[in-house]
Amino acid sequence: MNDTSAAIAGAVTFVWLGMVLAISFLEAPLKFRAPGVTIPVGLGIGRLVFRALNAVEIVLAAVVVAAVAAGGAPAGVIAPTAVAAVLLAVQLAVVRPVLNRRSDRVLAGEDLPRSRSHLWYVALEVLKTATLISLGIALSAS
Repeated sequence: MNDTSAAIAGAVTFVWLGMVLAISFLEAPLKFRAPGVTIPVGLGIGRLVFRALNAVEIVLAAVVVAAVAAGGAPAGVIAPTAVAAVLLAVQLAVVRPVLNRRSDRVLAGEDLPRSRSHLWYVALEVLKTATLISLGIALSAS
């Protein structure tokens, strides 16, 4: 893989990883522990934050895919790039709509039992995090 493409893809991969770690594993759980933050308020904040995160992730993923494609990457870089992009796509196309429908109902005032739907999103975040670490290491070795 050429040095410029590897450097760009590596830098963007680690920025992407940092954003996922900061938002999904730090901000998201902590906001519900803040004084006065109710479930509806936390959901409203979470929807805004994750909508912004996901929009940035789409851009970062596109940059990584473009850099990897342009750089003549080996299979050890192509595979985790594809996996990270697919995991993001599944989160956005499959899991987020389910979570959005539920949060719409809660924000409309419905009293719903606890849901485990968010655990699918978290599981995909864990897999995406591991994949981004793997991709970053593979790009550093390129």
